[in-house]
Amino acid sequence: MNAMAVAQDPVASDDIGMINPEAAAHAFPKRGFSPYAGRNYPTRVFWGDQHVHTGWSVDAGAFGATLGPEEALRFARGEQVTSSLGEPARLSRPLDWAAVTDHSDAAGVIFEIRDGNPNLMIDPLAKRWHDMMASGQGVQAASEMIAAQSNNKVPPVMKDPRLAMSIWAKNTAIMEKYNEPGRFTAFIGYEWTSNAGGGDNLHRNVIYRDGKDKADDMLPMTTFDSENPEDLWKWMSKWEERTGGSLLAIPHNGNLSNGKMFALSTFEGNPLTRDWAETRARWEPMYEITQIKGDGETHPSLSPSDEFANFEKWDAANLAGVPKQPGMLEHEYARQALAEGLKLEASLGANPFKFGFVSGTDTHTGLATAEEDNFFGKHTGVEPSPHRWEHDVIKTPQVTIKGWQTAAAGYTGVWATENTREAIWDALKRKEAYSTTGPRMLVRFFGGWDFVPADAQTRMPADAGYAKGVPMGGDLLTAPAGKSPTFLAAAMKDPLSGNLDRIQIIKAWADADGKLQESVHDVAWSDGRKPGADGKLPPVGNTVDVANATWTNTIGSPELIAVWKDPDFDPKLRAVYYVRVIEIPTPRWTAYDQKRFGIKMSDNVPMSVQERAYTSPIWYTP
Repeated sequence: MNAMAVAQDPVASDDIGMINPEAAAHAFPKRGFSPYAGRNYPTRVFWGDQHVHTGWSVDAGAFGATLGPEEALRFARGEQVTSSLGEPARLSRPLDWAAVTDHSDAAGVIFEIRDGNPNLMIDPLAKRWHDMMASGQGVQAASEMIAAQSNNKVPPVMKDPRLAMSIWAKNTAIMEKYNEPGRFTAFIGYEWTSNAGGGDNLHRNVIYRDGKDKADDMLPMTTFDSENPEDLWKWMSKWEERTGGSLLAIPHNGNLSNGKMFALSTFEGNPLTRDWAETRARWEPMYEITQIKGDGETHPSLSPSDEFANFEKWDAANLAGVPKQPGMLEHEYARQALAEGLKLEASLGANPFKFGFVSGTDTHTGLATAEEDNFFGKHTGVEPSPHRWEHDVIKTPQVTIKGWQTAAAGYTGVWATENTREAIWDALKRKEAYSTTGPRMLVRFFGGWDFVPADAQTRMPADAGYAKGVPMGGDLLTAPAGKSPTFLAAAMKDPLSGNLDRIQIIKAWADADGKLQESVHDVAWSDGRKPGADGKLPPVGNTVDVANATWTNTIGSPELIAVWKDPDFDPKLRAVYYVRVIEIPTPRWTAYDQKRFGIKMSDNVPMSVQERAYTSPIWYTP
């Protein structure tokens, strides 16, 4: 479907496609006095978290999480709740939507073990875990459960399909209760939790477009069935054929996969095929680029000339602490995968890595907190306390990851026509969404052949964006003779966060020899700075007062907008472009903890952060 048809009927859209001037006439009817009358393209961002765990997840409940899906949704929509450790908690502003994605493996069973369900206590291992939790050894019990799940040694009583269906039906009933079209969207979903090879994270969040009536037709897939993502795609296909509903899957950021997330072979080690590439792209239109367990855009070793590449890195091991080996990193990060996808498209005829960007917290407390001054941590063991910064999140003889290395991230902004399951899901499917590390900055990104500087001198850049181009997630096909692609990028600060440092457009491509290339372009920036002889902008500065955990917006800009034309365009080569927006430095959650608890952290702990946003890409195909 073409881009302008999206403007006519975004809900029916399956993808963005190319520019269609004929459809534009319907998208932008002749107007009277009001410039907003008749406008039917997406005009609002709806903020949400696509990755929320509650105490129903084994690795949350065993740690002592007491909040379930109901409390998680109440919190997400702006209510005050009490955390598992008794702390009052509330968001600065409600979210518009959330997906509770408890692990499908034994979902909800952990509360049954905790409460001593007699049907489970007949198994000695389940009884052991119950006793450990009752005696305050929940962390050790959780570690044993995670190991059992990773090695497919979960007791059979925890896999009972009758118990699983009763818990799933209770979950979907809660989602229906809190789903209020027009006010708050509660997505039915779950996390399929493949830890192939003992900790290689290949998790996927499965998000339902539909309600309880269809979701209850089949039990969610678990890794008890298979750890192969291809089997998940088959399960999704079977579910859609059986129910007439719609699903999509969002892969967990790949930094804990030890090179498997974007491997250039199938799960079973076979060569990639066109069918495999088309199938992955069909079921996985979005990718989680950032979350609590680190950032997954790129890595300094992959992007050595990118001064913003070294951001919230978890690059030492997989989920179980197995150290990384050379060659793994290049198959774990989004930018490299986008470029590799272009190369695969040239050889296979399809691009398996044609994804947009979302983010989520991956909280295991039920509290979707991604703001630095309101960060409740990954799980109950690192909820606010004077010592959580030095807590061992992962500890093996070779690798230690400390609490301070977790990131207060992230949220997803979706450009949708209304706050409903259908409209938001459809926007995710067509990739008209973007990721932030927490701040709710507004970001627009359009690509076309005819944008001019005057298009950046308007208060409604989307008018030009949809009329002359395609939005984030879209496609530009075969360049008109003598033309290079032009892009319209705009960003406005979160009113509660820092000013903006700059807007960058990042380009990735495979050159004529098949070598992967990338470039980072500053296209709009604050404070009248001038690039140096190396083409780099000087840093924006830093107003962070660490001792008082505050800053001033005396540097940076509240909004930035620009039109940029690719100066190095080769119409014969596939390319992909996305926007990265960088804020000025603001206090990191560690600075807030240090101030509030009156402590002093070690000198290697960062105290400030430059928050950012990543838009879904726009692709060029000759």
